[in-house]
Amino acid sequence: MERRTPWLWSDEKNQSICQQTTAPDVEVAQVVRRYAMNGNLIFAWLRDMRFAPEAAQAAEDARCFLPVEIVARVYREDERRPSNDGQIEIELPGGHRLRISGFYDPEALARLLRGLSG
Repeated sequence: MERRTPWLWSDEKNQSICQQTTAPDVEVAQVVRRYAMNGNLIFAWLRDMRFAPEAAQAAEDARCFLPVEIVARVYREDERRPSNDGQIEIELPGGHRLRISGFYDPEALARLLRGLSG
């Protein structure tokens, strides 16, 4: 049984320990006992992309593109056309629509859409 101080281990060693927790029929508690360390440390490492690269891959796999359809809108004679300051309309799941006119922060819009679709 290795009893070295965990913060002195290399990143490769930390990755190895995290990898051991993903083996079939192995519980984190078994790995904790094997290295005589605090389980919270392993759980912290498992959330750290440096030590749990499969977590980074899973996060990458979870990203996706939303379908976008660009349509030309035909206006009636009596309908007011929007100004040229820019307008975007986004149809969300559930039939809701988000309409934005004028200038907007693309990063803030992306965060809003992630929040609404999550």
